[in-house]
Amino acid sequence: MDKLETLALLQQHRSEFEEECLFLAQTIAVVERNDHFWQRSTLEGHLTGSAWILSADGNSVLLLHHAKLDRWLQPGGHADEADASLAETARREAMEECGIEGLTLISPAIFDLDVHEIPARGNEPSHLHYDLRFLFVAPEDAKIERNLLETKAIAWVHIEELCTETTPQSLRRMALKTREFERDSERF
Repeated sequence: MDKLETLALLQQHRSEFEEECLFLAQTIAVVERNDHFWQRSTLEGHLTGSAWILSADGNSVLLLHHAKLDRWLQPGGHADEADASLAETARREAMEECGIEGLTLISPAIFDLDVHEIPARGNEPSHLHYDLRFLFVAPEDAKIERNLLETKAIAWVHIEELCTETTPQSLRRMALKTREFERDSERF
C-alpha cells in the first residue's frame, strides 16, 4: 500500500464533525510515523478499510453483527498484502463477511473516518483501528450470504433509524452524511 497515496487521500478528506477532524489528525500522524501503517504488526494501531453499503434505492445500509466484537457494524477489516488500497480492502471484506458482489464504489474519496479501540484477544494486545470508510452501492439483485465465523447476523437497516441520538456515534455520523449525500446527489 502506497504511503504517499494514502497521505494524499487523508489530506483531501474534510468533515463537519469535530470528532472526525480529530480522528483525521491522529490518522495522518500514524501514517507519517509508520511505513507499515496498514499492517496488523503495527501494534500501536493500523489503518483498516470499511464499506458503508447503501441499498440500490438508497434507503438502507447493510450492517452486520460482528461475532468477536458483539456489536452492529459496517463490513470491514484488515488490509491484505494483495490489496492495492483501503477501498479495495473494504470491497474484499464486504465480500468475505456478507458474500455481496457487484458493489459500486461511489467515490475513491474517504466517506468517513473513525478511530476506535480493539480489545486484547489472545496474544494480540489492545490497539487502535484507524478506519477509513468508503461509500458503496449494492446492485438491485444483491445476494447476501452471512459468514458464519465472523458474523452473528446481517440486516438492511433504514438510514433514518440510524440518525437517532441512541445510535452509536460512528454509525449515526455516517447515516447523517448519507442523508446529506442523498439530498445533494442525482443518483437517488
